[in-house]
Amino acid sequence: MSLAGKRIVNTRAAHQAAEFDHLLRAQSAIPLAYPCIAIVPPENTAELDAALQRRDFDLLVLTSANTVMILAERARALGVSLNNVRAAAVGTSTAQAARDQLGVNVEVIPGTYTADALADALAVAPGARVLLPQSEIARPVLLNTLIANGADVKAVTAYRTVCGSGGVQLAPLLQAEQVDAVTFTSSSTVRCFVERLRNESTDARTALNGIKVACIGPQ
Repeated sequence: MSLAGKRIVNTRAAHQAAEFDHLLRAQSAIPLAYPCIAIVPPENTAELDAALQRRDFDLLVLTSANTVMILAERARALGVSLNNVRAAAVGTSTAQAARDQLGVNVEVIPGTYTADALADALAVAPGARVLLPQSEIARPVLLNTLIANGADVKAVTAYRTVCGSGGVQLAPLLQAEQVDAVTFTSSSTVRCFVERLRNESTDARTALNGIKVACIGPQ
C-alpha cells in the first residue's frame, strides 16, 4: 500500500520521533508530531545510582532504549563507567544504543523483540547477579522468569513514563478528516493519547472512527 501523501500521526516521545518521521517521509508520507509520552528519571535516583556505582552484577538486562538513555545520563552524572559490562538487550536498536552510549558488551538479543522473548532467551546460571533497570510500570514477566531460573535479581526503577505535550493540534485535524492513520509504539502512548484527547474535549474512540490505527506489538 502506498503511503504517498498520507498524514500519519507519530505519538512517540519527542526525543525518539525523528527516526520514524524519517522513515515515513522516505515513503512520501506526511508525519504529524503528537508526542504522547515523555521519559523522565525516577523522582529519587538513589537506588539506581547505588547499583551503578557498586557495579556488583554479572549481567545487565536492558529492556528499552529509554533505559539506556537514563543509565547513560546517571553514569555521566556519577562519573562511573559501564564499559565492557556483560549485557542482554530486548532488540537490535536497544543493543546498538547500549553499545554506543554505555560501552557494554551485548551478548543476548532475542529473535522477537519483547520482554517475554528476552526472558526465554536468557540462560542465567543459578545465583547469577542480574541488574534489571526498567520502567516504573514494567510488567513482572521478565523479573519473575529470572527469579524462577535462580538468578539473584536487583530490579530498580530507571525511568518514569509521563504524558507528553506539544505537536500538532490534533482534535481539529481529526474533525476535519485530515488524518489518515495514528501509530502507537507502546501501551503508554495509547493511554496518554486518550488522555490528551480527553483534555481537548474529544472522545478518542469517536475521533478515530474510520482512521487506521497501527501498533508496534501485541502489548
